[in-house]
Amino acid sequence: MSLPKDDDATLSARWRQGVLLKRDVFSTVERGRFRADDGEVDGVLRRLDQVPFWSFLVALHLFSRERRALTLARDLDVGPKLLWAGKRALVRGFIDGAALHLAKPHGDVAYFRSAKAALRKLHRAGICHNDLAKEQNWLVGRDGRAYLTDFQLAACFKSRSRLFRIAAYEDLRHLLKHKRSYAPEALTPKERKVLAKKSAVASIWLRTGKKVYQAITRGIFNFTDREGGGRRLVNDAPVLVDLIRRNPDVRDTAIVAFADRRVGVGLYAFVEADQSALERTLRSELAAAKGVKPPEHIQIVHALPRDAAGKPRTEILQLVAMNQIDLIEPMMRSDADREFLKDILEQRKNLRDRFNFEVAEMDRPAR
Repeated sequence: MSLPKDDDATLSARWRQGVLLKRDVFSTVERGRFRADDGEVDGVLRRLDQVPFWSFLVALHLFSRERRALTLARDLDVGPKLLWAGKRALVRGFIDGAALHLAKPHGDVAYFRSAKAALRKLHRAGICHNDLAKEQNWLVGRDGRAYLTDFQLAACFKSRSRLFRIAAYEDLRHLLKHKRSYAPEALTPKERKVLAKKSAVASIWLRTGKKVYQAITRGIFNFTDREGGGRRLVNDAPVLVDLIRRNPDVRDTAIVAFADRRVGVGLYAFVEADQSALERTLRSELAAAKGVKPPEHIQIVHALPRDAAGKPRTEILQLVAMNQIDLIEPMMRSDADREFLKDILEQRKNLRDRFNFEVAEMDRPAR
């Protein structure tokens, strides 16, 4: 399904393609550069021309909700600024930061204070996000502030009706669930009461509507969104990890997902081992195992980046796989992390989507 002529003409003249961030049955999302009236800026494009015909009406409905919400929130500075919107494509500003599940702001009370302030601004404008249970819809900006993204399920209200108040309450409750995960000691008694009490609508939704929603999205639409990884990350990755670890030369492995222009969702395996030639052996072993498609990319690394508990830092690996190299530097916490970064960037496999400025980012000394 092609874009309308006006949309296509605008994007051809003003959009410069960069990194593919996500592709599913509801839209294609990519990061690139947009020529605005005051110059070229970083942007994120959502387009509907590659969605299948059977999900188009749902995709168009979600797109319309996002376009309306971003239009109303344009000057609030709590989310991406709407740069341009057509009939089946829109470009929003790029926020320099990482998703909550990647940044992991443990103990960062100031972040959650700014998150609450951002939500208050949004609600005062009559906008309820309705999808804040997902950590990937909360961003930790490079300035330390909280930003919201992905407004496809947002609802806009003209008055503070009962339905608005219920939706706003649920937005707040989901924020507080994240605060409980990362800064539980900062929860106030009032916030704990909110956490303990779901709205009646939310309770009914969990018992009924959510099951129908999951049956439709996962069954009919074959759509699973675990941090953007889809069914392959949920179903195939655990099997592949087990197969790779059976090789005696492998110390450990971690698999993350990335958007791929050819296959939709690809898998990228980082394998901790000493032999760089091991990749060919692993590919042969995985191909012989059958039953599950091998990862699109296998990279041998001398050491995986690890957190204080010794677990692989998949948030860093995710950004490497997605070629979001410029977002990694603020997440470096030690000299060991920086050494890993230098080693892995020189050998990384996914070079299909690249920004022209990435080389400069890679050469920049660690701060």
